[in-house]
Amino acid sequence: MLERSHLADNALQALHDEDYDVPFNTQTLNHDGLVFMGGRAVTSLDGDWTFCVDLLDTGLRQKWFAMLPEAPEDRAEPWDYDPYMGETVPVPSNWAMLKEKWYFFEGSAWYTRPLDVDTVDPDKRQFLRFGAASYDCKVFLNGEFLGNHYGASTPFCVDLTGKLKPGRNWIMACVNNTRTRDRVPMRNTDWFNYGGLYREVCFFETPKSLIRDFFIHLVPDGTYGTLRAQVTVDGPVAGAARLEIPDLGINVEMAVDGASKAQADIPVRPDLWSPEAPVLYDVTVSCGEDRVTDRVGFRQIERRGTDILLNGEPLFLRGISVHEDDAALGKVTNDADLRRRFEHARDLGCNYLRLAHYPHHEQAARIADELGFLLWEEIPVYWAIDFDNPATYRDADNQLAELIKRDRNRASVIIWSVGNENPDTDARLEFMKGLAQTCKTLDPTRLTSAACLVNHARNRIEDRLAAHIDVIGLNEYYGWYEENFEDLAAIGENSDPDRPVVISETGADGVIGEKGPARGLFSEDYMAEVYRKQIATLRRLSYIKGMSPWILYDFRVERRQNIFQNGYNHKGLIAADKTTKKKAFHILAGFYHEIAAGGETAREAS
Repeated sequence: MLERSHLADNALQALHDEDYDVPFNTQTLNHDGLVFMGGRAVTSLDGDWTFCVDLLDTGLRQKWFAMLPEAPEDRAEPWDYDPYMGETVPVPSNWAMLKEKWYFFEGSAWYTRPLDVDTVDPDKRQFLRFGAASYDCKVFLNGEFLGNHYGASTPFCVDLTGKLKPGRNWIMACVNNTRTRDRVPMRNTDWFNYGGLYREVCFFETPKSLIRDFFIHLVPDGTYGTLRAQVTVDGPVAGAARLEIPDLGINVEMAVDGASKAQADIPVRPDLWSPEAPVLYDVTVSCGEDRVTDRVGFRQIERRGTDILLNGEPLFLRGISVHEDDAALGKVTNDADLRRRFEHARDLGCNYLRLAHYPHHEQAARIADELGFLLWEEIPVYWAIDFDNPATYRDADNQLAELIKRDRNRASVIIWSVGNENPDTDARLEFMKGLAQTCKTLDPTRLTSAACLVNHARNRIEDRLAAHIDVIGLNEYYGWYEENFEDLAAIGENSDPDRPVVISETGADGVIGEKGPARGLFSEDYMAEVYRKQIATLRRLSYIKGMSPWILYDFRVERRQNIFQNGYNHKGLIAADKTTKKKAFHILAGFYHEIAAGGETAREAS
């Protein structure tokens, strides 16, 4: 803790040191530190945390994290902020949704709360886990800096082993959501820049040797007859790892090698997971004193030519794009909100959702596993990322690795997407090729994609990245940003793609209620007509293997400020109240239910 005699000297230094952030920007909290969480007992740290916004980064300059927890009357010198008393906010939450004066705030904010432990077991390891913090989160325990994490939407763990003391400990997190050119995403985006600890935070303990990672999947060889289990152990290895799947009669030992890894290929023929039959199995892995569990479905996703196949059968992705956004809660979500999303997708006739433009809450994929929905998941390599910057690539690659490690046991996830609408430059191509390779290295069982570019002058898909991914995502807004629907039909003829194309975005704004126009742009009728024309055109394009129109719900965004938008993107098929369905909802639902009932014949009928 900071001694009183040093406070004045530290305050003076803080006025002149513009490298104050350097010691706290180690980015050591990354995917290598993630701990597999299935079945672990945790202590929730959600609830009220002491809070203060810090526009000028005074906290890092003055070392607020090192202040002693003293009563005001006992302090010998003035102070600008007391981390231990004052205003509180709930965690999880976004500060923008708590007070009007914080609505557009971008910068640092401090969160503080106690962690009380009766005793510290020397035979255990202790961790914090943050579900997500937007964007740069610096973590301190009892005044000691433990590391920081980049990325607004992926989880990270903090190892507290050897640092906790019996009794009261103090956790501080400095969370900064400032948009900068070198971050992922960068300054210019098309969704609201929420800040804060907006997903769950917990404390947990493990044995000295713990199961750090676990990945199990059907070997993608077309036989559907072999499961591959991979386990990573951290710490002194005590014997072999054991895998148990009672419903499949599996109880096998896996030898742990010198690299603390174990792998086994197990001949077995599980019932295959699909949207029509979302079969899940209870899986347990143990090694030494550690034990983890999961519920996993087994299926195979692949591409052959321009087809996407699930368990060997051709698949058309009847989808919708979704943002993680709520009129009252901001970026915070919960089980009820997620299940409402899937219920509306079911009403639409969807079998697939695109979770745009960043990793959504991990519970989304678990619910999709349970209910039988396919998912496209992505990281926010969005628009003009700083592709020449190695630090930016490191950030993107880490976010991708954290997402994959978090969700690669989820049968629902079939596509990892590495970017959206990026300019086709040499630097971008190398950047994205690297990310696509990371996908295949960490998970060779799923498809890769990105929303690629179209040369509208030539009506061709002209994006060099297309040769390095499995599925070409195509964002097109004919009827809204582009005019001639015949140009959309011409793209397929001119491009002659050798792999499947999914319309990853399409749509139009439709403002309903008193603020909506009666006709023309931004009217509900105009939006409905765009959907009618889109469907009529896409019916004829056999190379299209799915679509996820933009978007399920209206959502908040700073850049949309005309008299109809008022800070919202109104392309939602349902209004921001998440209840009121627009005419276009029913038009798309009719198309999807027709496909589901009649298969490819119905889709291709003119």
